[in-house]
Amino acid sequence: MTGMDTRDSDLRTELHATLQARRELGEEYDSALVDSFLEQLGRRIDGVVDRQVRRGLAEQQTVMARGARSPRATDSWGERFGFGIVSLVLAVPLSAIGGGIGHLPGLLITWAGLVGVNVVQVARVTPGMFRRGGRSSRETDRED
Repeated sequence: MTGMDTRDSDLRTELHATLQARRELGEEYDSALVDSFLEQLGRRIDGVVDRQVRRGLAEQQTVMARGARSPRATDSWGERFGFGIVSLVLAVPLSAIGGGIGHLPGLLITWAGLVGVNVVQVARVTPGMFRRGGRSSRETDRED
């Protein structure tokens, strides 16, 4: 079993325990149980993001130390596509949480955050895309 399978299994176990506790405690504890599970999920997501950021920084430092091309030059179509899919998958529960807690303002803030993350990803992968005229630096380099 890989590390990812183990984490998924742990998350399933935690969800099952939360649902079992809800059955035993009743509906009046729904909010507390959901908050507890979301807090655990948030810690898990924070850990994954922290590891990915550390790995990315280490790779970037290695590339800069070697004087090679920047990491964005090695981004594949699959990585960009995967980022988009993950963003859409996370949009559903985040929208439910934001809309449920903050109603329309919460939903708008949630989607502003999702759009912002995707804009930053596009800007990182495609430098110069948001310059006037919408042409990337690669296109202007070809003309010179």
